[in-house]
Amino acid sequence: MDITVAILAALAGYLLGSISFARLVAGRVSPETDITKFHIPIPNSDLVYEDDAVSATLVNLNLGWQYGCLTSILDMGKAMAPMLAFRWLFPGQPYDLVVSAAAMVGHNWPLYHKFQGGRGESVLYGSMLLIDPLGAVASNAAAGIMGLLFGQVNILRWGGMPLLIPWLWLRSGSPALAIYIIAMNGIFWIAMRRDIRQYVRIIRTGGFQTQAEWSRFLDMGSGLGAFIDRYSLPALLRGARSRFGQDREAGRG
Repeated sequence: MDITVAILAALAGYLLGSISFARLVAGRVSPETDITKFHIPIPNSDLVYEDDAVSATLVNLNLGWQYGCLTSILDMGKAMAPMLAFRWLFPGQPYDLVVSAAAMVGHNWPLYHKFQGGRGESVLYGSMLLIDPLGAVASNAAAGIMGLLFGQVNILRWGGMPLLIPWLWLRSGSPALAIYIIAMNGIFWIAMRRDIRQYVRIIRTGGFQTQAEWSRFLDMGSGLGAFIDRYSLPALLRGARSRFGQDREAGRG
């Protein structure tokens, strides 16, 4: 790898990643809407969740799923386009991975917007569509299964990202890909640290008592959480224990 080309790849990725399509879409569709702040009271507690991630998620919450999806696609494209360019210019070299990681840094800490950006999910999965599309699908499918096994919508929501580490490592055997996906996870979870602290406080205070409430809060629809509440492994075990206890009481009676 040529260090000069690597620096150029990182610079190109960061500058393109710093383009905030969330701001551009929101400014075009609804200039009066401020998507840089989002507050929601948490039930059963005195907590107020504060989201400062300027991202497709906040566009979705403020303007609707159509514009949220458009923002997500554009965020994917700002990583994919320069990755394809460097693949074409330097075939067989991992400069596209440098571009992708730098684009995610730019997305999360954009130069043009006082370093207030998103979390980088769209950038990561857009990159994975070029690197290993099957891995993007398989890791999320595995996270869905784990979410059902543990009865946690949060695992279903974000479990696919860490699962990409063993997937790419074992599937490719490439040190460059292993380092890349570890770095991408690190960038994402560092950006998520404030959110994680708030989620922990919500759990400790009992703000959301069902997975349906969590799912609705995470903008995934209450139906998914309700399915987990009913059919996850912990839910089925609780149901079985409850029926067993009722049968024992009936037998005694």
